[in-house]
Amino acid sequence: MNWISEWALPKIKTLFGAPREVPENLWHKCEACEQMIFHRDLERALHVCTHCGHHMRIGAARRLEYTFDAGFSRIELPRVPTDPLRFRDQRRYADRLREAQAKSAMDDAIAVAHGTIEGHRAVVAAFEFAFMAGSMGAGVGEGIVTAARLAVLQDAPLIVFTASGGARMQEGAVSLMQMPRTVIATRLVKEAGLPFIVVMCDPTTGGVTASFAMLGDIQIAEPGALIGFAGARVIEQTVREKLPEGFQRAEYLLEHGILDLVVARGAMRETLGRIIGLLRVPLVVPPEPEPVVEPLIALPPPEPAATS
Repeated sequence: MNWISEWALPKIKTLFGAPREVPENLWHKCEACEQMIFHRDLERALHVCTHCGHHMRIGAARRLEYTFDAGFSRIELPRVPTDPLRFRDQRRYADRLREAQAKSAMDDAIAVAHGTIEGHRAVVAAFEFAFMAGSMGAGVGEGIVTAARLAVLQDAPLIVFTASGGARMQEGAVSLMQMPRTVIATRLVKEAGLPFIVVMCDPTTGGVTASFAMLGDIQIAEPGALIGFAGARVIEQTVREKLPEGFQRAEYLLEHGILDLVVARGAMRETLGRIIGLLRVPLVVPPEPEPVVEPLIALPPPEPAATS
């Protein structure tokens, strides 16, 4: 009999209690500087690296939480036909959809909500990159159209946070048709005299960039976001030239006039609130005071002329 394993170890375990399970994901590694960040520090920093300032990708739910004031409401989006082409590659498209829906707890790659930003009403649509790389299919197109109609109904600006790899190839031409649909949706907002603001997050590429994402009245991006249509390697092979440093990054696009602002995540809510206030709140100019007219000094009546 091994008395250590049979008697001593059980006594020691009883004395000190059962070992506590250590939760997973207590530390996160930054993809840019490879430094480890404690999960609570990362939450407080809105998932921005505390060492190098790298903006990590976040989901649509967090994006809405970081953008709105307290008390916003998400809306249920209309249902669209799933797998209209009965597409299959290595796996059936319907199976991929179900898996993505189970992992993200979302019906598709977009979430729409309404509420206030710094006290100003707004409608926000946020892409979920974890849902099939945020690809734009019929569900995403319907989400953008619904958000635009809601903005017009509520007389509120529309803000879209993009994070997408482009069109969803499993839906073929149905996916490509979402490009003109989303462009028309932006026209609904602009014709109603409402601001349309686009915030481009990492990455914003493909058909999303080639449609509504470049039509904002105000174009904003997060620092370091990848923004473009085709990949850099494809462009280099096409033009047969070496692309400049930082090509297709937010700072490069800002320098060349494609963007209006590059805003850190921590300042995004305040910046959006200020922009909405400038565009929507009328400037009240106090009326000019009426000139003060001093009363005329009363002169004595003229003396009557002497008669002879």
